[in-house]
Amino acid sequence: MATLTIRNLDPAIKERLRLQAARNGRSMEAELRAILTEAFGTERNREINLAEAIQRRFAPLGGVELDLPAREPTREPPAFR
Repeated sequence: MATLTIRNLDPAIKERLRLQAARNGRSMEAELRAILTEAFGTERNREINLAEAIQRRFAPLGGVELDLPAREPTREPPAFR
């Protein structure tokens, strides 16, 4: 296990962390571990494709409906003679 030292932390941030840790019944150190695990845990490290990322972004807004133009038949491929 690694040990981290955080210098020059804004006192307001430290106070908010202390209050959040108290609400969750944890020490500040345990609260930071929980925050870091949530932010960088194994589930989040899984790569997602662009379509999945867009879907996740717009899902809370009810999704997005796009009007797609009708597809036209494609032309015949060229004959190389």
